[in-house]
Amino acid sequence: MSDLLRTVSKRYSRGDLTKTRNKVTQPDYSQSPSGTVDHVLAFTIGFIAGAVVLYIFYKIPTLSLVGGALCGIANIIAAAIEAINKRILKLRTQFYDLLEAISVSMRSGNPLARALQNAREDLVVVYPDDSDIIIEIDIILGRFNNAVPMSEAFSDLAKRSGLEDIASFASIYATIEGKSGRDDEIVRETQQIIADKMEIEMEIDTMMTAAKTEVNIMLFMPVVILGIIAYAGAGFMDAIYTTESGRIVSTFGLIVFVLSFVMARKFSNVKL
Repeated sequence: MSDLLRTVSKRYSRGDLTKTRNKVTQPDYSQSPSGTVDHVLAFTIGFIAGAVVLYIFYKIPTLSLVGGALCGIANIIAAAIEAINKRILKLRTQFYDLLEAISVSMRSGNPLARALQNAREDLVVVYPDDSDIIIEIDIILGRFNNAVPMSEAFSDLAKRSGLEDIASFASIYATIEGKSGRDDEIVRETQQIIADKMEIEMEIDTMMTAAKTEVNIMLFMPVVILGIIAYAGAGFMDAIYTTESGRIVSTFGLIVFVLSFVMARKFSNVKL
């Protein structure tokens, strides 16, 4: 144990820890990783889609521009939430790779701390230094060097990321930490659980891909048909744009379209 502490201390001396803390901040998984370019792109897509749909339904330029701007803002929020979810799912994949690397190292007789250090050296070849998993490994090793139990560091990661897999691993490891020699078994079992869940999710996503495409086509085909008839129907749709009852019908159709779009997106997102 003393050799392990000397090894980690040498790797993470006080100067190195200060340098690391100055350069690397603790990741906040509640904030979107999207940048300015991503926000502009999301706003543009939402604005164009909203403005076109509103113009097809009402043919009022001012309403289309205002509604398009609101749709753009809403799409920024939706894209930010999606980016957060993708980041967390990516972290879970990275954590699975971490457990795999730790498991290989622990089979050679290394304790968890040294296996974690070896895993970092393996993962840095695959992931950049600023990736979430590399940063988290540095945080865990830094806390371990300051006499913080490793289970506590994993629990903190689980709370910040909200990942059930990490929380389960942290909870089990906290129970046996320093009391059992089954560390390698816990790592392998957790790794297998994550692998099974990822495999099931991939199968579900593959089955849902065709269904999502069909739903999107069914949602937007009425809008396309309405636009074609409005511009090539020789006045066939003029009553919708010029009469009060026509405006009511357009509004009702737009409400049905929006509700169908929201429900289709909600039902097609399967979460385990």
